[in-house]
This record gives sequence, C-alpha cells and structure tokens, in this order.
Amino acid sequence: MTEQVIAAVRELLPALRDRAQEAEDLRRIPTESIKALQENGFFKLLQPTRYGGQAADPVVFYEAVTLIAAACGSTGWVASVLGVHPWHLGLFDDRAQQDVWGEDVDTRISSSYAPAGRATPVDGGFRFSGRWSFSSGCDHATWVLLGGLVLGPEGKPVDFRTFLLPIADYSIVDVWDTVGLRGTGSNDILVEDVFVPEHRTLSFSHTAKCASPGQEVNPEPIYRLPYGTVHPFAITAPIIGMARGAYEAHVGHTRARIRAAYLGEKAAEDGFAQVRIAEAAGEIDAAWLQLRSTVDEEMALIAANERIPVTLRLRARRDQVMGTGRAIAAIDRLFESAGGKAINNGLPIPRFWRDAHAARAHAANDLERALVMFGKHELGIQVRDGMF
Repeated sequence: MTEQVIAAVRELLPALRDRAQEAEDLRRIPTESIKALQENGFFKLLQPTRYGGQAADPVVFYEAVTLIAAACGSTGWVASVLGVHPWHLGLFDDRAQQDVWGEDVDTRISSSYAPAGRATPVDGGFRFSGRWSFSSGCDHATWVLLGGLVLGPEGKPVDFRTFLLPIADYSIVDVWDTVGLRGTGSNDILVEDVFVPEHRTLSFSHTAKCASPGQEVNPEPIYRLPYGTVHPFAITAPIIGMARGAYEAHVGHTRARIRAAYLGEKAAEDGFAQVRIAEAAGEIDAAWLQLRSTVDEEMALIAANERIPVTLRLRARRDQVMGTGRAIAAIDRLFESAGGKAINNGLPIPRFWRDAHAARAHAANDLERALVMFGKHELGIQVRDGMF
C-alpha cells in the first residue's frame, strides 16, 4: 500500500508544480492539491490502522514529503505538517481519537505547539485561552493541536500540554503575508475561554517518556517513537525536498544557459559551476541519508522491543538540525551560481530559496540549542531542557 501512495504522489507532482504560483497568490494551498493528497492516501500514512490509516514507517512518509516539496515548497510544508498530526493524535486517549475520526477518518488537524495558551483546571478538564501564530494549513483542517501551560493554584505553570480543539472552539485570524512559504496559509489561531475535556489533552511529560495512553490501543511500532524525532523530522523533510527541487531546476537551467552571449560560453562547461553542483548534491544526499539512517536505527530498536537511548534521541535532533542546515547551504550554493535568473519572481529557484529560508526560522531548526543538548550529554552533563 505504501508503494501505491508514493507512486500516486509522483503522478501528482506536475500538477503541484504548475500550482506553485497559484499557492503563493492565494496565500494558501489550492483546495485541489489537498483533495488530491487526501484521495491518494498521503494523509493516512501515519494514521492508526484502527482508523483507516497505514501506520507506515516514517521514512516512507518523509520520502513522500520530499517529493511533494521538490515540486512546491509550500505544498510540501503543509503536507508534512498536516500529515504528521495523525501520528500525534494516535498518542492521545482513545476518546480523543474517537472525537476526531469516529465519524470521518479523513478529518484533518492543524497545529501550533508553542505554549501560548493558558489553561486553568476545572472539573473534568480545563478552561483554555490564547492566541497562536503559524498554524500551517489551518484553512484545510477542522481540528487543531495547541500548546498551552497549565496554571496551578498560585498562577504558576505546573505542566505543558497539547490541547485538541474542534473548529467550533477557535477562530482563524488571517495574518499570513510573507516572503517565504507564502502559500502555506500559516495564520493565527484564537481561542477565547473554552472548555477542553481532560481526554483531549496530552502532557509533554508523557511524550517525553515515549509512554502515552494511545499506545494501549495503537500497538503499531511508530507510536513508540520519540516525539522529538518524528515531529522535527517532519520540519526538515520538506526543506530537503525544497533543496532537491532547487537542484533539479538549477541543473536544468545550467544545461541550457549561455553565460556570456557575446562569447557563446555554455555555463555547463564552467568547471566552477560543475563543482558547485557536486557540492550541493553531496549536501542534499548527506542530509537525507542521515535522517533516514537515524529513523531506521530507532525503528530497529522498537522492533527488538528495546528502549531508544537518550544518546540516540539527542543524535536524532542533532542530525535533524544539521540536515536542515545542509539542505539550505545547498540551495544557497545553487542560488549563487544561477545568475540573473535567480532573482526573477515566479521562477522555481528564487521560490525554493525563499521558502527554505522561511522554513529555517521554525523553532525545530534552532541549531545551537539542539547541538548544545547533544554536546552536554556527550560531556556527561544531564540534559533537562529541550524536546528530544
């Protein structure tokens, strides 16, 4: 089944490529693209089998994301973000899963995980309010996952949780007007004093321990993976895809380009251009291979019924942020070599460059923070902060 999804995604790529400018103009992904991804099974790759999903190896999901992002960066980003949420919901209490998928297994969920919300415990759940930015693809979802701090009796935070809300409990504020990832429609979410039942919340203390209530009903191996691997990799995968798209566009452009029309010099015969292409290809391949290797290693431990050690979880975060850096460095190298065509609006190379640099600003790509955590652990210092 997963092979059929990958094949269907490949067939969709020309249409996604043709709609890339439309996505930018709309400031959201065209409905036709989301519908096509839904129909070909992409959004169910990480969904529990109990709810019509495939609970597939995440590498398959990330591969599909890179393909989509290589055609359109914004579409790849939204596909990855919306597509990883079924995995997260699979960790929740089964009552929450029933709330979302009980009547429609095609229900989609957006998110904004920053702890911008404030929750006060009440009988049976929480009163919840806040405003969140960057909810990518929210116009194509009817539920949302939001980060929030639970306040104790003295008004101080006592827990950090993810809160699951239906669209009737929040509003979308149209603020998205950016230079990169312009087509993602990553608007604000506003919540004003709503009740969220306990079962629609999940503490990060559970996800950090890889011990969540959803594992009782979803026995598939992927639900024992660390949040700090699955989610951050869903941020890096589309960036790697953008780098691949930029690479393909640059190679095609360079083959046809005449560097100096009055001399008739072909850009493809320039040794420096050849070196830059080789460097970019190496960085892109390294980013992908490192991501894939880490996930494969974690999945092998789960298959052997072994715990994933902290060392590997921190290495996953290291590889993820460095994978982002490698992919963007490759795009920069290509952009520098593209000549005057690199700055023309509406062309693939500048669009991939803008999208990738916008994606770099995501909190999951905080390079120094992730590397500090890895370095601390290697030096025998306990790592208490961060998500890994």
